[in-house]
Amino acid sequence: MENSMNERRVISVIVLNESSVLARVTSLFAARGYNIASLTVAPIPNSEMSHITIETNGSPKVMEQITKQLHKLIPVYKVIEHEEMVEKEMVLVKFPITEQLSDISALCTAYNGGIANVGKEMIIAMVADEPLRIQHFIEAAERYNPFEIVRGGVVAIER
Repeated sequence: MENSMNERRVISVIVLNESSVLARVTSLFAARGYNIASLTVAPIPNSEMSHITIETNGSPKVMEQITKQLHKLIPVYKVIEHEEMVEKEMVLVKFPITEQLSDISALCTAYNGGIANVGKEMIIAMVADEPLRIQHFIEAAERYNPFEIVRGGVVAIER
């Protein structure tokens, strides 16, 4: 495999919402040794379909193989590649209550987020933005001593 050509890719797959579809899709990646960095699945409202968003790394040739193989899976109706997508990711971060609420709030606002919950011992922030900006938010949030960080995975929609 050409490591210099490997790059982050997002593949969006529309499938029939039936049992074992997700297993078939993920085993296609596993059987070929391709890592899935992020995977989100949700039903499409008012339909019998589900939307699977897969974040992975690979060369253009590897991605072409994956796309062709996804099309061969019976329940796959559409495969959309990264260049045509609008992507977002969500992250929840738990901070100690001793940190400055206004500073955390200002940081969250800069990254399309805000304070989701405040308790006696913690502040929970939520941010939804492009994956690279989520990474930058997490790096910036480190100065406020987070207890826990939970990333939700990439979701994408065709332009």
